[in-house]
Amino acid sequence: MTVRLREMRWWDIDPVLELEKDLFPEDTWSRGMFWSELAHARGAEATRRYLVAETDGRIVGYAGLVAAGEQGDVQTIAVARDHQGTGLGARLLTELLRAATAFECHEVMLECRVDNVRAQKLYERFGFEPIGFRRGYYQPGNVDALVMRLSDPSASVRETETHD
Repeated sequence: MTVRLREMRWWDIDPVLELEKDLFPEDTWSRGMFWSELAHARGAEATRRYLVAETDGRIVGYAGLVAAGEQGDVQTIAVARDHQGTGLGARLLTELLRAATAFECHEVMLECRVDNVRAQKLYERFGFEPIGFRRGYYQPGNVDALVMRLSDPSASVRETETHD
């Protein structure tokens, strides 16, 4: 079963929302949020990169990054339950870091639920370091976010490529 990564398009929003609702039932993004993000992911003035992972016509993951000046921000990474533990999250994160490098970001930030240890371990493998918390960030569950930073995304991409 081959998983292919490609740019997210507007017709991917409904299947992405289904995955979003399954994985993040308490703080699901809305259709409008995805539309807004994709509107900024096209053309010469693009400030976003959104990807989907697809196998046999089914979306099994997605990820997005925003670039603002020299800073990137991982907005979301999600992998279908039946594809977790396969390395797909690492592939998606690698592509986001490549995008951050292309956007000339010198650092990348992200927020991660404090109870999502699996994701935290992934980010740490890529060199992200915890730098603080955002209390009650994930609503309506009032779950705190761990804020993490990667100081040199291009170095992390090079490191990943040498291990592939």
